[in-house]
Amino acid sequence: MANKPRILVVDDDESVRKTISVMLEDADYLVDTAKTGEEAVKKSETNFYNLALLDIRLPDMEGTRLLTAMKDTVPKMVKIMLTGYPSMDNAVDAVNKGADGYIVKPVNTEELLATIREHLKRQKGESRYSEDKVKDFIETRVRQLEPP
Repeated sequence: MANKPRILVVDDDESVRKTISVMLEDADYLVDTAKTGEEAVKKSETNFYNLALLDIRLPDMEGTRLLTAMKDTVPKMVKIMLTGYPSMDNAVDAVNKGADGYIVKPVNTEELLATIREHLKRQKGESRYSEDKVKDFIETRVRQLEPP
């Protein structure tokens, strides 16, 4: 891949973060991680990610609350919920709050990679993150960091 997609993995379980990170890096993705919702929001405000994998239960907030926060700050980023607590209510709530996908843990490697590839392919086809949009994103963030 010429421009490797960037993925943010958000999970409070270190072994899950490491396992998914290695799996994604082996599939040639650039991976960053966060263990709390607050850390994920901060990273998504200052870094560019094509996609985020979000745990539905985090120590500082519910994953659906994080989903809503990220939807407001980075609406075009693909957001996929990961859960060890599968239920129809959780799935419907996540989709209603903007999740692009919903995957049950333990994660099936082939299912996860297929889901990611499909969403990134769709994202690229929709030109969600053209080079101009990435430049605009970076310029906006730089302006926000400059003193008045």
